[in-house]
Amino acid sequence: MLNLIPLFFYSLTFGNFLNVEKPAEEPKWCSLNTVSQQLNYKQKPVLIDLYTDWCHWCKVMDKKTYTNDKVKAYLEDKFYIAKINAETKDTVSWQNKAYAYNDLYKINDFALYVTNGQTGFPSTVIITGKDAEPIQIAGFLEPKELEPILKYFGDGAYLKQPFQEYKKTFKSTW
Repeated sequence: MLNLIPLFFYSLTFGNFLNVEKPAEEPKWCSLNTVSQQLNYKQKPVLIDLYTDWCHWCKVMDKKTYTNDKVKAYLEDKFYIAKINAETKDTVSWQNKAYAYNDLYKINDFALYVTNGQTGFPSTVIITGKDAEPIQIAGFLEPKELEPILKYFGDGAYLKQPFQEYKKTFKSTW
């Protein structure tokens, strides 16, 4: 019986290393240039995750919302998706237009464009088609809060009714 005690402690100490869960993965984000090119071949809504490196809630949304299996699967099926650092100093290309870093505002002009100058992070930006205007949803969103937004655009309900009307009859499954 005494010989089992060291084995028991060994399994408690080292056994956990064998059952390590791999971290949840985010969706397969594309570059904005790739998304822009894909729109030339097939129309789908675009979702842009607009973030900054210093934004705490951006990191929480990455970890909690975008790694959710249902969110991830739905995004990859129904949307073109891109993740953009709003403060990137690289030139960002979208629909044959280049956006540069804006020294005055300390942000990339693309972020100013997709938020209509009303920046807040994180921001989820939806663009319904090649020539459509961006729609910004500012702030952290839990999967259950993001679900009606994604399905409204992903299922094409935005073509038939206003969001407030859609949300009244929406049934969550996430």
